[in-house]
Amino acid sequence: MKSPTLSKITLLFFCSFFSLCVLSQSGRWQQRVEYKMDIVMDVKSHQYKGVQELLYFNNSPDTLQNVYYHLYFNAFQPESMMDVRSRNISDPDRRVGSRINGLKPDETGYQKILSLKQNGQAVNYEVAGTILEVQLNEPVLPGSKAIFAMEFEAQVPVQIRRSGRNNAEGIDYSMSQWYPKMAEYDYMGWHPNPYIGREFHGVWGDFDVKITIDPAYVVGGTGYLQNPNETGHGYETPGTKVPEHKRDITWHFKAENVMDFMWAADPDYTHDIARVPGGPTLHFLYVKNKNTEENWSRLPELTIKAFQYMNERFGKYPYEQYSIIQGGDGGMEYPMATLITGHRSLNGLVGVTVHELIHSWFQHLLGTNESLYAWMDEGFTTFASNETIKHISNSTILNPHKGTYMGYFDLVKRGIEEPSSLHADHFNTNRAYSTSAYSKGSIFLNQLSYIVGQENFDKGMLRYFNTWKFRHPNPNDFIRIMEKESGMILDWYLNYWVHTTKTIDYGIGSVVDNGQSTSVTLERIGEIPMPIDLEVTYTDGNKETYYIPLRIMRNEKKNDRGLKLLLQEDWPWTHPQYSLRIPKKLSEISEIKIDSSERLADINHQNNAFRSDSK
Repeated sequence: MKSPTLSKITLLFFCSFFSLCVLSQSGRWQQRVEYKMDIVMDVKSHQYKGVQELLYFNNSPDTLQNVYYHLYFNAFQPESMMDVRSRNISDPDRRVGSRINGLKPDETGYQKILSLKQNGQAVNYEVAGTILEVQLNEPVLPGSKAIFAMEFEAQVPVQIRRSGRNNAEGIDYSMSQWYPKMAEYDYMGWHPNPYIGREFHGVWGDFDVKITIDPAYVVGGTGYLQNPNETGHGYETPGTKVPEHKRDITWHFKAENVMDFMWAADPDYTHDIARVPGGPTLHFLYVKNKNTEENWSRLPELTIKAFQYMNERFGKYPYEQYSIIQGGDGGMEYPMATLITGHRSLNGLVGVTVHELIHSWFQHLLGTNESLYAWMDEGFTTFASNETIKHISNSTILNPHKGTYMGYFDLVKRGIEEPSSLHADHFNTNRAYSTSAYSKGSIFLNQLSYIVGQENFDKGMLRYFNTWKFRHPNPNDFIRIMEKESGMILDWYLNYWVHTTKTIDYGIGSVVDNGQSTSVTLERIGEIPMPIDLEVTYTDGNKETYYIPLRIMRNEKKNDRGLKLLLQEDWPWTHPQYSLRIPKKLSEISEIKIDSSERLADINHQNNAFRSDSK
């Protein structure tokens, strides 16, 4: 079978002109890597040896004197930073807890460097926990490249967090973060962050990976299988058998323009295939039993619908393959694939699958630095997941994001919120991190649709994807897209919501009957200013929406979800009160309500409505 590739046009762009293009993108550039790796796995000892050749392109304007690699498996050792952090944080991840500290030598993980050469000459290096610090023999000049040749050996830890062997559902190998991986160098410099179990940042490039393993195993993961007939598990006709092998089999995968490479292996995997019309081929690898058989058989149809919706709503998935693989410790995204635990209800299985595949858009195609901007990855993915689940389940629920708002409100109530701009590793609690990344990040988008209007928002999300895919956007890159689409100034919103823990609280202060009209005074109680949609319901059943823009927006939304908006005078953010007149008698008004769409993350809804029966 001929391996699929990206479209010819995409290949032409990313291969023939890659270096030139990244150097000319409005002063932005990005590094590039090309990995060739060959490993031999010993399934009895859970150890493997590997040879890695890395062609590294320095597309930056800087001269590099050092490089850094991640050695993620070194985190799974007693007294590692991940171990100590987990034992000292007030709310440790239950999957980790103190487990690392109790690992025996044959249960730990490690990656040991046996040799490392730059352009054929040995270099000096030092291992500092999960980071390999390399002193180069000769600098890598701007616009030049270097070849790094490495020999290494590693041991797969017992399954604790993301990577590992023998997970809770009996999957033998979940091989993520399994190889020495070059750290990212971008306009902010190097990012050699120690691994304590949180987020990642990577370099786009090509992977050519050969995995030699016991012939009983089925392997799946990132990339396109090059030798399906040799492995006995052909991806065109899954389950095809070849004559029994007496020696280990080599599985050969290639992937183009991805940031990482994950694989998983188990001797009992069932392999099912489905195809998205006009989209990728989907591969499902799982162990079929009473816990999986029914729900995994229903998963392909719903996954197809999710891909179709995402392609239309948020941008076209460019690869020709995606794999959903049972493994790991919950759900975790990787390029062209995900690892998920499989003993779930149908709703749980679909939910985790949809969430992880959507990371393909907001992490593995856009490539934000999720260590610094976890809210742009986890939050945007959560938002799109809520929208996608509603669509594919034909739900009539009006607000699929209610749960994310409740999570945020609870965090504020507990008084442990921290700014979303904090580095993912440095939050005081796991709860503050997860709510900031997932809930506040999702609310950031849903609330933005309230500010700029749904039509501008939807166009902006597509424009963002098509403008910044494969380019590592940052928060300002995103907000500038939305400013261009809406014509508004939005820096204030980014600053308040991401860089502070200030809150939104608006209320209806007074409603006064003037005889032939009604005066309404609104109050800004919280510290975050917001435009206001004030819905007035009349006793005859008709409704009108009085729209009050913020002056600092310098523009206003023209429509939103089909509503006719009655434009009012701007509200200066410095003013704690605002008054408007409704040309109706109070007796003709049934209700006055702030934000009936519930997109505004107002922490106190008790003061958001006035009802005629409560006056």
